[in-house]
Amino acid sequence: MVMSECDVVIPCRDEAAALPIVLADVPPGWRAIVVDNGSTDGTADVARALGAHVVTETRPGYGAAVHAGMLAAEADFVAVMDGDASMRLTDLVPMLDLVRSGVATMAVGRRRPTGSGVWPWHARLGTQLLATWIRRRSAFPIHDLAPMRVCRRSDLLGLGVEDRRFGYPLELMLRAAEAGWTVQEVDVDYDRRAAGTRSKVSGSVRGTARVVQDFAKVLR
Repeated sequence: MVMSECDVVIPCRDEAAALPIVLADVPPGWRAIVVDNGSTDGTADVARALGAHVVTETRPGYGAAVHAGMLAAEADFVAVMDGDASMRLTDLVPMLDLVRSGVATMAVGRRRPTGSGVWPWHARLGTQLLATWIRRRSAFPIHDLAPMRVCRRSDLLGLGVEDRRFGYPLELMLRAAEAGWTVQEVDVDYDRRAAGTRSKVSGSVRGTARVVQDFAKVLR
């Protein structure tokens, strides 16, 4: 069996409409791991039909889905990206190059909206505030909360990130800073989600408020 160059973990809940777009861009030599986190729209069946490795995580939460995908990954390098088709898998390739060459311990994406209304104001403001706080606390040159990221699997698991909800990315960045990681940010296009899907985070003020609540727990 040929080892994947990079396993990309794609946490999903009800992303059947988006996955054909997302998985059309899997880079050659990479393996897509779709983590089905309580979908009711046939997400897992669509993912399998498109050639992805499917993992089922019954515990709800972004962090739970990402962690399940990390445990299922086998490649030395792992990537993480949402499965809503707002970003492209091909943008992970230069991030992998940065990590593999030793320029960074972890490479992360910085979303650049492709048009007006793509990134709701409440979600964008919350992200900017938290990214600013992380920069001041860790000196990481980031302006986003790592919506896409690449690092070595062993490094990531070694951090011991415990949050299993939306606080996962924030805890990841804080633990990475404590561990002395170097982080490189890369601009990535941020487009509208696939038709028929809605963000669990930025799709509503309530969803964003729930994320802020999870972040507050991490910061205690």
